[in-house]
Amino acid sequence: MSHEATNWAIKQRGLKPTTKIVLWHLCDRFNPDYGCFPSQDRLAHDCEISRSTLNDHLGQLEAVGLLRRVPRLDPVTKRQLPTRYILGFEPGFTPVAVVPCPEIGHGEDEGTESTVDAGTSHVDAATDALPCPDFEHGTDAEAVSDLQAEPCPENAESRVRISDTNPVREPLSKPVKEEEGAQAREAISDEVFGDLLDALGLDPDALPGWWQGWPPRLHVQRWRDELGLTEAEIIAAAEASRQEHPEPPDGPKALDRAMQRAAQRKVEDAGRKRRKPKAAPAPAAKPITDLPAFYADLVNSDRYLPVSAISNTMRDAMLARGLVTAERMRERGVR
Repeated sequence: MSHEATNWAIKQRGLKPTTKIVLWHLCDRFNPDYGCFPSQDRLAHDCEISRSTLNDHLGQLEAVGLLRRVPRLDPVTKRQLPTRYILGFEPGFTPVAVVPCPEIGHGEDEGTESTVDAGTSHVDAATDALPCPDFEHGTDAEAVSDLQAEPCPENAESRVRISDTNPVREPLSKPVKEEEGAQAREAISDEVFGDLLDALGLDPDALPGWWQGWPPRLHVQRWRDELGLTEAEIIAAAEASRQEHPEPPDGPKALDRAMQRAAQRKVEDAGRKRRKPKAAPAPAAKPITDLPAFYADLVNSDRYLPVSAISNTMRDAMLARGLVTAERMRERGVR
């Protein structure tokens, strides 16, 4: 990251909040030596918006002259590489009206980029721009729209916007962080996500913005993969949380604490099951209340009996009660 870049983003005025967040995260990914090359998956995740929404805000930033996007293709495989973002504070930056196709040089002048005329606003210039005829790069409504269009001949994928998808697909070469790698693991199914919405009392036909698109599903997936909760345990924790709160949560982040507590209880329960039950304490020895009977039992048994263990008084008491015989006393050496 570059503090100079992020400070520049913070100082920009007149932008919508989400547009400014997109600009800040772009600057956060700027490297002073190499430039700015975040993938759209990474950037959409950072901004917590869908990729189609991300492209809207990137277009606004480009229209007001704060950045310039340079699409790139691998010269050998013709696969699309992460877009190069040139930010407004970089040396030599000039807003452009037409961005030539970087691979075959389509544009106003082959291999060059034409700058906006001094008397023309960035928005007017962007409106007049035509897309690249082979790759459909540009800002014309036919390049990115809600209508049908022919797919890109090189990438075999339509540039038409599909809701909550990226009109310019950019494959990830490798995960930037662990949460991106989680997308490659088994995703949360529509059925499980629907059960979660029902447990939270949310209407699938009127979902708040924080529950739309792929970010909330990825968040639920992290509860499963990182906290070790099963899908059934996630839904049970959501139902318990809903009973404690009268209103549905604003987004999946509001349930993080409840899911962490559920994971902690699961670990504690597993630990208790692994522990061996404690042995029952040995019964306390009963106090000797009848000494003649105690010593008589010792004399009549074959256990070791010291000669001096029994006094004359104890001997007489045992004989008087008939607990032992004189003959047995003599056999045991008691005089």
